[in-house]
Amino acid sequence: MIPVIDMAALAGGTPGRTRVAAEIGRACREHGFFYITGHGVDGGLQLRLEQLSREFFAQDVDSKLRIRMALGGRAWRGYFPVGAELTSGLPDVKEGIYFGAELPADHPAVLAGRPLHGPNLFPEHPAELRETVLAYLDAMTALGHRLMAGVALSLDLAEDYFARHYTGDPFVIFRIFNYPPGPADRWGVGAHTDYGLLTILRQDANGGLQVRPRAGRQWIDATPIPGTFVCNIGDMLERLTGGHYVSTPHRVLPSTARDRLSWPFFFEPNLDAEIVPIRHAPASAPAGDGSPRWDGASVHDFRGTYGDYFLAKIGKVFPDLLREVM
Repeated sequence: MIPVIDMAALAGGTPGRTRVAAEIGRACREHGFFYITGHGVDGGLQLRLEQLSREFFAQDVDSKLRIRMALGGRAWRGYFPVGAELTSGLPDVKEGIYFGAELPADHPAVLAGRPLHGPNLFPEHPAELRETVLAYLDAMTALGHRLMAGVALSLDLAEDYFARHYTGDPFVIFRIFNYPPGPADRWGVGAHTDYGLLTILRQDANGGLQVRPRAGRQWIDATPIPGTFVCNIGDMLERLTGGHYVSTPHRVLPSTARDRLSWPFFFEPNLDAEIVPIRHAPASAPAGDGSPRWDGASVHDFRGTYGDYFLAKIGKVFPDLLREVM
């Protein structure tokens, strides 16, 4: 079973912090996934986000396309319709909206035309989605910092290790996904791993997420638990720890009866951060237990910045859009 970790003690004294860090470390080694409670993210904010998300996706396609990703330009923000996003070359049965850190037009990165930097696209209806998403981004960014402090402690590092080296100015992505009912033989999202450090996912009550932990190699359900987030680590944390912590494949089952909503938040290294293994990370053979990754690739062969890795990966998800912005 995927472990449930009460992270509230990370804000307290040493004994509680040590216990939580140990639980996080065990989960990262054995599952790559864990639920968290005691996270402190306002329940009212989460409820508003869910209600407004449902309002947005209930609109006709033409209304949603008014904030289509092509209008977001190099910032890579906005709405995409069902089938426009690919996993392993196959279209997913989902639609969604991409958001990121809100940057004004006069921000140096925007003026320089850097990909993945800029303002978000928000719909006219529901108008409240803008302030709700921006508040949620702030809350989740703060949560990402707290969790990565726990990850650092689990590796016997100073709690600010990741903030000093990778996430002092994190690259963050927030997506709202809607999985409408579709064919039983087409995945909501096919098997994949996430790219960065840490994903923090809110699910609705409908379920559908499955993960394949290192132990057992069988797919198991990540059943929604009220009041929790599901967390999983990504390729860069596996790379940094030399395979000691594992980036775990996951997928979303076809939605055949009703819509399923999810809200993944990705807490990533700064795009300019050079990804270099932690020198004194616990010893472990690369790729964990020695079995090949789901995609036959190896994150341990990667050299470069996180921006290099991310753009190479995202280009396979939106190949046409990548050609336009690069």
